[in-house]
Amino acid sequence: MATQLPKHIGVILFPGFQLLDLCGPLDVLNLLAIHRTLNLTILANTLDPVSTKHTGHEGKHSNFSEAIVPTHTFTTAPDDIEVLILPGGFGSRKEENIEGVVEFVKVYYPKVKYILTVCTGSAILAKTGVLDGRKATSNKKAFSWVREQNTAVHWVPKARWVVDGNIWTSSGISAGIDLIYAWIAEVWGEELASLLADSSEYERSTDASNDRFAERWGAV
Repeated sequence: MATQLPKHIGVILFPGFQLLDLCGPLDVLNLLAIHRTLNLTILANTLDPVSTKHTGHEGKHSNFSEAIVPTHTFTTAPDDIEVLILPGGFGSRKEENIEGVVEFVKVYYPKVKYILTVCTGSAILAKTGVLDGRKATSNKKAFSWVREQNTAVHWVPKARWVVDGNIWTSSGISAGIDLIYAWIAEVWGEELASLLADSSEYERSTDASNDRFAERWGAV
């Protein structure tokens, strides 16, 4: 268990982010905030609402998306954020969607105690150079594309999540929920992590090394 417990969480938004990547971990943290003091900052390139809509929806002529309103821009981010959560999603594949994200994370990373990525959020993080020489994982269906983003990263295809120093990376979408419970167990203890999972009636995956979707999507 960590001796100096983090209190300030920052999450990063970009157009086309995957909703569960972000809101899965956030909902767990909502419950954690009942038991421990937490503060939240929501970061984006501007203060405009950031939508989950992406090119896949446009191709199907679908008008189905959600939007979240940031609290701060990358240029007005508080200096005391201790944990950054970086989601992935279809939007991560277009450079214009992640404008400002790579630059912000690269500069802000030395300040944080932890950075957690979900899905192709690790591909965005890889673009910063922070993952060079480190182990990481990502969405198994997108694994070939993720590898191409930075070959200096030791990508682990079978893992549900990977911990390397203060960087936690997880597999696709729902894996972010398993990651956040594992991280809470590391920081606040397994007893509290189990209590939160049971309160949500959530069956956790507790084996970080085993993601069955690696075989399903041909990542191994």
